[in-house]
Amino acid sequence: MAIEHNGIAGPYVEYDGLPAQHVVDKDLPRIHPYGPVAPGRYLTPGGGRLTVRPAERRAHTRITLDHLGCPAQVTDEKNDAFKRLALAAEGYCVQAGCRHRAAYGGGVLRIFEVRKGSIELAPFVRAALAVELGDFAPTDRLSQESEALNGPVRREGEGDAASGG
Repeated sequence: MAIEHNGIAGPYVEYDGLPAQHVVDKDLPRIHPYGPVAPGRYLTPGGGRLTVRPAERRAHTRITLDHLGCPAQVTDEKNDAFKRLALAAEGYCVQAGCRHRAAYGGGVLRIFEVRKGSIELAPFVRAALAVELGDFAPTDRLSQESEALNGPVRREGEGDAASGG
């Protein structure tokens, strides 16, 4: 597995029809939307880099998804869907008494924290991968399930979540 480069500049290379990848990322394994999800770093079908690892809070899994070099992944519609996905995870955290806000920041780097025992990891990652490809239905389902169990996390007009968590 290639090392995580943490945003170092170029060189970027064309790879297998995906948006340009950093040279250290080209050998990452590809994650399939319906395949198993395990801790690690992957290339996504939409050209992003997905990292799954335990969060600093032991009760959570941290999922980062970056789309450096891919402006097609930072549309308003996709940013809104990624935010709904983060808020769906936050709903379970609020119910469990966690005091952090949804780990979400718009733009090319998105960070999510999913509480273990709430949303299963595979459906959460599958929803994020679906957003990349323009399918918002899995995100909408997770959001509706979270609100049905936990109520709305925030009312309309409340501030965006702080990144990190």
